[in-house]
Amino acid sequence: MKNTKTLLIAFIAMFAAIISFSGFFKIPLGPVPIVLQNVFCILCAVLLGGVLAGAPVALFLVAGLIGLPVYSGGTSGIAVWAGPTGGFLFGYLLGAIVAGLIAGKPGVSEKKLTTSTILKISLAVLAGMIIMYVPGIIHFARWAEKFSKVPEGKSALAYTLGACVIPFIPGDIIKCVIAIPVALKVRPVLAQYLYSSTAPKASDDSDK
Repeated sequence: MKNTKTLLIAFIAMFAAIISFSGFFKIPLGPVPIVLQNVFCILCAVLLGGVLAGAPVALFLVAGLIGLPVYSGGTSGIAVWAGPTGGFLFGYLLGAIVAGLIAGKPGVSEKKLTTSTILKISLAVLAGMIIMYVPGIIHFARWAEKFSKVPEGKSALAYTLGACVIPFIPGDIIKCVIAIPVALKVRPVLAQYLYSSTAPKASDDSDK
């Protein structure tokens, strides 16, 4: 049991590190860049599954808040949260939690793919990616209004959708198409270590 808990903590830390490292890859596109962190947040959540799915993202967010350069482009700190893309950071966590809850804990039985498993994981990834946008849209619209970034004749929502959502849909679809089969392949392997009855266990002297 102790070994299993240690492995779980190790996987959470490893996933948080992967999410952090992915922040160094971005393509500038107006005020909101194209990034890989969003899909890695959802993918790691779906791999871990269950109530702890958001733990890697939470760890990554805390690391950035205390000053580690883990946010997109190697940034960090509360200023990023206050900026135009700050809402997406909370969206990462919200999307990860929802995706993990939909996916549930991975099981070794998932090695044998079924239609229901494919649909469940696909729904988890897609729902996570969509829900991730909600806090980002709300925050960006408020930011745009506050700093008079909304062009005349446009609503804050229309400007936000044009700046933060529509240009990113094709890329996010591609990310999901890649993430879904990866999750389906890796989940049963991860389950073998974390949730299987054959997972490594600590020796117990009382059993001798």
